[in-house]
Amino acid sequence: MLDWLVWGVSWILLLIGCTFVVTGAIGMIRMPDLYTRLHAASVTDTGGAIAISLALIIQSVFVFGSAMAAIKVLLILFFTLFTAPTASHALAKTALLCGQVPLGVDGKPILDSPEEATLLARSRAVDYQSGQDAVEILEETRRHKQARVQDHDDDGDQA
Repeated sequence: MLDWLVWGVSWILLLIGCTFVVTGAIGMIRMPDLYTRLHAASVTDTGGAIAISLALIIQSVFVFGSAMAAIKVLLILFFTLFTAPTASHALAKTALLCGQVPLGVDGKPILDSPEEATLLARSRAVDYQSGQDAVEILEETRRHKQARVQDHDDDGDQA
């Protein structure tokens, strides 16, 4: 009786994990820009990794009787949970630094130019605190850009 329960739970977890991974793959195809594709892939792959790893841990302990295999799968899961979001963040930050402009809900760019995306990724106010709203940072970036344009125009007028 316990064998059927173990097999049933592990198969359900495997199916849930595979569903997450396939949903992420579909999201990679269907989403409009790099940032939404990155989000779809990273969230669903992390969820899929959790469900699949739990299924493998159940199988290794109850079916194969190997605690060492369960510990190895747990370490792999732990490593994946820390590296996948970090890699996604690094890719998104690099895309901003390279000038990749995110798209809004309507499919139009939410920034005026690639240079603004680069400034958004690089510039931080002196009093910046973690968790500040992105809109606030965007407004600061636009003000900085306007000030640079005005300074450039002032230099041209003096020459």
